[in-house]
Amino acid sequence: MTGPDGVAVVDKPAGCTSHDVVARARRFLGTRKVGHAGTLDPDATGVLVLGVGRATRLLRYVGDLPKTYRGDVVLGVATSTLDAGGEVVATADMGGVGLDEVRAAAAGMVGTLEQVPPMVSAVQVSGRRLHELARAGVEVERQARTVTVWRFDVVEAVEPGVFRVAVECSSGTYVRSLAADLGEALGGVAHLRRLRRTAVGPFTEEQARPIEELELLAPLAAVAHLPAVAVDEEVAGLVRNGRRLERSGPTPFPGDGPWAVVGPDGALLAVYRADGGRVRPDVVLGG
Repeated sequence: MTGPDGVAVVDKPAGCTSHDVVARARRFLGTRKVGHAGTLDPDATGVLVLGVGRATRLLRYVGDLPKTYRGDVVLGVATSTLDAGGEVVATADMGGVGLDEVRAAAAGMVGTLEQVPPMVSAVQVSGRRLHELARAGVEVERQARTVTVWRFDVVEAVEPGVFRVAVECSSGTYVRSLAADLGEALGGVAHLRRLRRTAVGPFTEEQARPIEELELLAPLAAVAHLPAVAVDEEVAGLVRNGRRLERSGPTPFPGDGPWAVVGPDGALLAVYRADGGRVRPDVVLGG
């Protein structure tokens, strides 16, 4: 007997980890086969995409999608975690910094950046997550990673010294680091509070549900951003068996791929990728 297959968009509450959400979803759905497509900080809220059953194998295509966030940058106070959950480690008088100055500084941080993961992140170094090492009082050298910030809008001043921001960025970008860097660019310090992920690719906060109201979408939803190739029943049989196909055969595969291969009933059969003049299966779900 097989369990459910699909994708769910959860509204993660504050105060729990992404792994906590997965554990609760497993209990709710009655299956162990649940995974998530990108960690969200314990204090953060918002969109967390889950894969269930065979759809867990599709999470790799969701995790790399662009993400959008909103939050508040608090000027004048630096914390040990770069967010409101840490201890205050430095302060600066930034009462004279206005909205126009903050917007100008944020605009200068749009583009391709080199970002060093904070010690409180979930990145693994030598098999251990950085936040575990940080709790043990250990700090290690981290490699800078290239990230892209497409949008860093300062929406409004919500109270003196606190500015609401909206960020659209590549996977792996640390918004709390952007907040700290913004404070430094303004000649002081800053930290982030009330971070909320509002979208992961096409998955938005309007779709997000509490665990207790979780709704499963078809596996195809995980790869709806990929070009789709519809196949007839004959080719579907080959796809179910993981066979390589000719790119220019009766069923053409346009562009560079990868491609979502769907059967005659519109259900996702597999994801294929280019292999010279042919295409090969990356993930096969079956029929």
